[in-house]
Amino acid sequence: MISTWHATVHVFDADDVHRTTTAHAILTTAAGTTLLGTGRARRRPSDTDVPEIGGELAVARALRSLADQLLEATSGDIAAIEHHPVHVPA
Repeated sequence: MISTWHATVHVFDADDVHRTTTAHAILTTAAGTTLLGTGRARRRPSDTDVPEIGGELAVARALRSLADQLLEATSGDIAAIEHHPVHVPA
């Protein structure tokens, strides 16, 4: 059996005032459950303006957030079946 999950990542480029790049990672499971991970990267005033670096960091943080949420959901699902607290390590 094959199931398809969909992941979408949106990157919002840094503006000149706040120098913050934001990323949203959206995961939709085959069952229709949706999780949203958010990540941010902030460029210091003294940093060279390289938008790709801010995007990479913001996306990495968004995906890490998403992964943490998925591990937490998995722990909860297993705990519901086994009737005791479960922690799934990363």
